[in-house]
Amino acid sequence: MSLSEFTVSDVLPSDRRSSLHWVLSHARRNPWQIFGLISGATVNAALAAALPVMTGLAFSAILATPPNYTLLGWAAVGVVISQTVRAVWQLGRNGGSEVIGQRLERDARAELYASLLGKSMTFHHLRPVGEIMARATNDVHEMNLMLNPGVNLIVGSGIFLIMPLIVAPLISPQLILFPALFCVGYFFALRAYMLELNPITDRARQNFGVMNTGLAEAIEGIETVKGAAREDQEAERFERNALAYRASYVRQGEVEARFVPMLLLSVTQALGLLQSMWLFYQGQLAIQQVIAFNGLLQLFGFPTFVSLFAFSQVSLGLAGARRILELINTETELDQNPAGHATPMNGAIEFENMSFGYAAESPVLHQVSFSVRPGETVAIVGQTGAGKTTLVKLINRTYDTTTGRVRVDGVDVRDWNLETLRQQISTIEQDLFLFSRTIAENIAFGHPNATPKEIEEAARAAQAHDFIANFKDGYQTVIGERGVTLSGGQRQRLALARAFLTNPRILILDDSTSAIDSATEDEIQKAIFRAAEGRTTLLITHRLSQIRWADKIIVLKQGRIAAIGSHEELMESTEAYRRIFARYEKQKISHQ
Repeated sequence: MSLSEFTVSDVLPSDRRSSLHWVLSHARRNPWQIFGLISGATVNAALAAALPVMTGLAFSAILATPPNYTLLGWAAVGVVISQTVRAVWQLGRNGGSEVIGQRLERDARAELYASLLGKSMTFHHLRPVGEIMARATNDVHEMNLMLNPGVNLIVGSGIFLIMPLIVAPLISPQLILFPALFCVGYFFALRAYMLELNPITDRARQNFGVMNTGLAEAIEGIETVKGAAREDQEAERFERNALAYRASYVRQGEVEARFVPMLLLSVTQALGLLQSMWLFYQGQLAIQQVIAFNGLLQLFGFPTFVSLFAFSQVSLGLAGARRILELINTETELDQNPAGHATPMNGAIEFENMSFGYAAESPVLHQVSFSVRPGETVAIVGQTGAGKTTLVKLINRTYDTTTGRVRVDGVDVRDWNLETLRQQISTIEQDLFLFSRTIAENIAFGHPNATPKEIEEAARAAQAHDFIANFKDGYQTVIGERGVTLSGGQRQRLALARAFLTNPRILILDDSTSAIDSATEDEIQKAIFRAAEGRTTLLITHRLSQIRWADKIIVLKQGRIAAIGSHEELMESTEAYRRIFARYEKQKISHQ
């Protein structure tokens, strides 16, 4: 089992040793449907084999002198009854395979989604959203099609191959020759076909992922694309990716065009006809046996024709399963630690000789050590790229330290139950995220059981109630993804309301008031002051008013602590802080 930050308990267990084991572990949860598929395929093939035999009996009855109309009638009744039974079983077979395919798609998508929710931020930062979405939608659906019609047709065609081998010797032992040779040739030809086809279908799935990634990036960054007038270039990029995807399917078509079993089928039917006619002229076969045998050879047509489509569909489905399982089996760097420390938090924070790098050979933070008392407000300042945001993300274990320790209430954060740790820490970032849901649902995201009154109180505390009340539907107004229907200040006030509602013991504000205009700043400051009361607060900010009221200021420079102290102390003792302060002053004047 792969490590994950969080495990969704209601996801069905599966065998992840290989893509085939994984698919089978999901499929075998449907025993009655599997029985219906196999039994339906068996009955279908058996009654299909009975049809040429009864047709031969009918010819024998007509050619008899005088014609045997009784036998002819029984042959006709046999055809009607057998094909009716065959149709009923076919219904069960197709229904069973459809149920298996739909449930496989449902369970695979649920397992993938739960796995993605449990992955670390490092994993998600390294994976394009479009690529993940291609696997979660198209690849999962290919697994459905692999079962139905893919496996459904393969099981049926496999039993069709067996029937002539069983029935032909009953007509005459000599007639086993060409059916046996066809089956042997069919097996080796199909094996070679799949060996050539599998890498092509893998490449087709990969090319689809690349195409989908490019499309998702262009749509997500549409404002940037239009702002830079790059529509034509993005369209050309998409066309190149689409052509690569198309080329994979053209290559697949070329392989399918050389499908050798089609040739084997024609040769087998021709040689079988010659053999049966020769035995007829030798007096070793009756006419009804000749007709029955050549009718049996026609059964090979079904597995030959459907295998051209069915096996390529199975190959595509297994390629999709491999891609999905690769995501699920990717281990994250963090673990949920369900047996870890889980108590109400006071809010003390300590960094002890902590170093961190996204890659071990390229550290971003170096030997960082400082402590924060419960209820203390600390401002973290530094130039862009100094590591401020990375530093605070180590507290809630968005990332884990490379060396050293981060403690909360004296306990290493890695020893905390991850869910308990994060439930008591709230982070409001500059690049905040709002969901395509109602305003009330966005505010209550971290506290879904909150009452409307509690939601409104949080909104009032964040100075958001007034603009919410101006919307036609108020708190039931549905906002666009990332809050695109709101201004920057409105989005950030909703994020503040969300944080206030969860009542965290540690509050982290990562430049969270950057999009708030000067007229609103004073009101937001009051809200932040109220939110900071009684809880540990870390501020990453360029707002001088926020820096000044912090109990402690930490100055970061190139991933190291350059100085720690109050505003007055740092202005007197630290040149790096004075330069940062002077730059902020210039920015403030330029914005006035």
